[in-house]
Amino acid sequence: MKADNKDFTSENTELEQLDAIGRVAWAWDRFGEDLVVSTSFGLQSAVMLHLVSKVNKEIPIIFVDTGYLFPETYQYAETLCEKLGIRSKTFSAGLSQTYQEIRFGKLWEQGAEGMERYNLMNKVEPMQRALKELNAKGWLSGLRRGQSKSRAERTYIEAQNGTVKIYPILDWDERTIYEYLPANDLPYHPLEGQGYDSLGDWHSTKKLSEASS
Repeated sequence: MKADNKDFTSENTELEQLDAIGRVAWAWDRFGEDLVVSTSFGLQSAVMLHLVSKVNKEIPIIFVDTGYLFPETYQYAETLCEKLGIRSKTFSAGLSQTYQEIRFGKLWEQGAEGMERYNLMNKVEPMQRALKELNAKGWLSGLRRGQSKSRAERTYIEAQNGTVKIYPILDWDERTIYEYLPANDLPYHPLEGQGYDSLGDWHSTKKLSEASS
């Protein structure tokens, strides 16, 4: 199955009829060793990683580490991988965080242009490199429709970055996510309940109370 110029209407209809783990299994059946999953080890990451581990623990797990994540996120990554018996593959920018700050300053304090440069260097390029190095043809992601208005019309499968991207939990809501964690004895992120609705880099992640003030 190739991503270029592909109409995924029939595949989307098929995936719509499956449950989340069925969608992961569907992707594994079609892509095998060319299937990867990406994770941020954020608040809800345990769900996708648990689903993937139930299908095949050897599916490569891409973790893009900006070097600016919360210490608790690194702790959570270790805890979750040990719990599920999986290992992630870490990809980072070619320049260290110290060198970046010496050369460019704190890009996240330099407006939209600075953030764009920061994201390209620390997130986009490492992810593109990961997909290339792992020869990824299929890419599992935990994106959900309910996370934002821009995602509300997403389909379960689409072409992206030269790969076929599949969203097994696209139709899950917040309640389903948070019922799944205790039901499957999965650990919560250490910062769960601290007022964040998502977690990224410490310098640009705000609590809900801070974002609305």
